[in-house]
Amino acid sequence: MATSKLQALWNHPAGPKTIHFWAPTFKWGISIANVADFAKPPEKLSYPQQIAVTCTGVIWSRYSTVITPKNWNLFSVNVAMAATGIYQLSRKIQHDYFSEAEAAVAKEQ
Repeated sequence: MATSKLQALWNHPAGPKTIHFWAPTFKWGISIANVADFAKPPEKLSYPQQIAVTCTGVIWSRYSTVITPKNWNLFSVNVAMAATGIYQLSRKIQHDYFSEAEAAVAKEQ
């Protein structure tokens, strides 16, 4: 039973013998690194890097549902990339634009 399931995975069109398997697997590393950066102060985050992560996640989440065979690993990793990128961008924007405005208002009072 287990042998037939392993053989089915091995011979699947999106299985480990193809780039369709390995590309999203390595992209999980980017998502995990972005989660690890949640502890990083917002001033050390990069707009270009986070925009690239977010856009890649959003664009490929859509197209991963169109390709044949459906690659749910690719879809999942891109949703994770989009989510972590949006979160990091929101942290950066809030720090750069809203914390300064609040400080200026507090200074005037």
